[in-house]
Amino acid sequence: MDSIIVTGNGPLSGQIPIAGAKNACLTLMPATLLSDEPLTLTNAPRLSDIRTMTTLLQSLGAEVQALNEGQVLALSSHALTSTRAEYDIVRKMRASILVLGPLLAKHGHAEVSLPGGCAIGARPVDLHLRALEALGAELDLREGYVHAKAPAGGLKGGVVDFPLVSVGATENALMAATLAKGTTLIKNAAREPEIVDLARCLQKMGAQISGEGSDTIEVQGVDSLGGATHRVVTDRIELGTYMLAPAIAGGEVECLGGTIELVKSFCETLDAAGISVEETETGLKVSRKNGRVRAVDVTTEPFPGFPTDLQAQMMALLCTAEGTSVLEEKIFENRFMHAPELMRMGARIDVHGGTATVTGVDKLKGAPVMATDLRASVSLILAGLAAEGETVVNRVYHLDRGYEHVVRKLSGVGAKIERVKNE
Repeated sequence: MDSIIVTGNGPLSGQIPIAGAKNACLTLMPATLLSDEPLTLTNAPRLSDIRTMTTLLQSLGAEVQALNEGQVLALSSHALTSTRAEYDIVRKMRASILVLGPLLAKHGHAEVSLPGGCAIGARPVDLHLRALEALGAELDLREGYVHAKAPAGGLKGGVVDFPLVSVGATENALMAATLAKGTTLIKNAAREPEIVDLARCLQKMGAQISGEGSDTIEVQGVDSLGGATHRVVTDRIELGTYMLAPAIAGGEVECLGGTIELVKSFCETLDAAGISVEETETGLKVSRKNGRVRAVDVTTEPFPGFPTDLQAQMMALLCTAEGTSVLEEKIFENRFMHAPELMRMGARIDVHGGTATVTGVDKLKGAPVMATDLRASVSLILAGLAAEGETVVNRVYHLDRGYEHVVRKLSGVGAKIERVKNE
């Protein structure tokens, strides 16, 4: 298993290119299942999760080609051979459940294994299933698989009213509704940029969708969808992560491709902490305003609130802030597993249920630490940028699911970081 070694090396300076959004691309790829015509995605991130989704789609008989060093994905589902998503693939990644809606809408039936993924809470798929039932699907859970069947004549438009906001369930409902007969209303819909990006791609394919980006999306079903070429939206979580690098280590870094619109709530929190964010022609320039970072309170919320996927990284920043910060996690339970590892580096953190109280220290100390999930792994790398001595982050395979070329990007702005293979 690989490790990443980070040595505190002072202020950072330069530019970091931000990749296409993993969470958007993982949703856009299954959209190919809705059409017999080609779908081409540009600005695709080169990540292990993308390779897992590629394997899943290919197992169904879809064609997926990675072009331009993986930044372009050419997909076609004109000759599917299966509508069964097997456990051995689905267990690796929760986003695999996103093939369920498209398969059901286009082919009238599907068998999809219940998914796996990061160990940061239960995250059940009941909201996905409830949405499809609202469109007339008949569902049966047995032997670890969802067996789904559309009524004769296909899915029917209906009202999907989510009791809780769910990004994945909104995506599944949106894709399924494009081919359902009649009008579908998706209420309490997720508003994330990834939802808007999916809607825009589906619109290019011929879908009739309005209201994306609001909490109510209306879909007028069509008989068939065509092909399209679509650029994957910038990854707002990678953007926010690298914005924190100069905030933690000092210096000034421009994150290429970033916009404040993608991370507005996050930028407001950074401003309160004493971090300057300036929009440029090519991205966002980030630096400390003056002196030590100030403590701030953070509550994770669905978009447009503070993203749960930036909570661990923000905690790393607040470990050396002046004063005491309170972080409240309202999206996923069990998402403070990075806290004990940061404490190994000298952080003062007190966790009670879904709340973590962080009292800033003058300096973190390098230590061997262990990554427990995707965002936790990068939070430890960020903490290492501000720590005295050497920080060794173990079990970094999580990192490859969501960040491409971390070592290259951070070393490019002056960080002392390397990836090593362990015997």
